[in-house]
Amino acid sequence: MSIEVGQQVPDFKLKVNDGKEVSLTDYRGKYIVLYFYPKDMTPGCTTEACDFRDHHESFKDVNAVILGVSPDPVERHEKFISKHDLPFELIADENNELSEVFGVWKLKKNFGKEYMGIERSTFIIDPDGKLMKEWRKVKVKGHVEEALEYLREEGK
Repeated sequence: MSIEVGQQVPDFKLKVNDGKEVSLTDYRGKYIVLYFYPKDMTPGCTTEACDFRDHHESFKDVNAVILGVSPDPVERHEKFISKHDLPFELIADENNELSEVFGVWKLKKNFGKEYMGIERSTFIIDPDGKLMKEWRKVKVKGHVEEALEYLREEGK
């Protein structure tokens, strides 16, 4: 069972790209755009990360922080950030703790093979820590703009 819109998001403590630990409460008072993606350095994930990078200032303007989440280790996140000049933190969810809370760790099928992986999804958490909005099975093209527009309208 995963968290639902309107529910309080349970606090978490996980490492980010520079090795420090972050928790949900570190961002109280701000909107959190928590986006889950399958893997650093892959085409779709790179496009999505760069779209968030390119709109980073606009998200700041609506009092929002962006946090990316994947099962990649801290070291790989560091390389991804460095290569693409990403101005936000990436959470290393190596044991899928956060992915399970949000129900995005799923059985996937690709070229006839089945495996467990992240279903690309984005969640907006309000300044009090409640889940405000979710997008599941995200298609990368236009998604970042849609999330930003939602915050501009609903985050007032």
